[in-house]
Amino acid sequence: MMNTALAKQVLEAALLAHTEPMPVSELRRLFDDEIDADTVRLLLEDLQREWVGRGVELVPLASGWRFQTRPEMREYLDKLKNEKPPRYSRATMETLAIIAYRQPVTRGDIEDIRGVAVATQVIKSLEDRSWIEAIGHRDAPGRPALYATTRHFLDDLGLRSLEELPLLDANWSDTAAALLPGMTDSQITESADQSESTVTDANNNTPNDHDNAQAPS
Repeated sequence: MMNTALAKQVLEAALLAHTEPMPVSELRRLFDDEIDADTVRLLLEDLQREWVGRGVELVPLASGWRFQTRPEMREYLDKLKNEKPPRYSRATMETLAIIAYRQPVTRGDIEDIRGVAVATQVIKSLEDRSWIEAIGHRDAPGRPALYATTRHFLDDLGLRSLEELPLLDANWSDTAAALLPGMTDSQITESADQSESTVTDANNNTPNDHDNAQAPS
């Protein structure tokens, strides 16, 4: 059987060579499944401790384990980027926040909370980023689609589960701005989507908790 030091080197090399999270089941293939899942997790936790205090850290996410730069390094690394950071409409960010904290929800639910109609492009842009997906349909007239966040969404936030979402007692705009790491006000456009129109007064609908949120399967 492979010794512990070499096994950790193999795991380290595989994880550093991948930008996407790797689940334990996939990492076991490195050893022809001769090392059980619990042992792989122990090796990963040991490797995680060895990287403490460096600019890069090994973290467990919703989809698996991944090496990533520490959040405090972002301000320095951003200086090397030539492209402008992506910009999102406030409607898009608020819709994402509502889905994250109240999922599963229909488009109608989102409109009731925000008080305005949700443009098709808003939903499509979030689906294109693989942050949300339709997980079923509500048993109601028209069978509207039920939306929930994805594992990719959790990975992008650096989270393992929805339970790690920040608990905020604020309006949806503040919640939206706080969701994505490194998100700044300059990346959220103030103008609402042109197709939005007022539906109802939703000023009292604030994300006090996410007790009803369920992790996507």
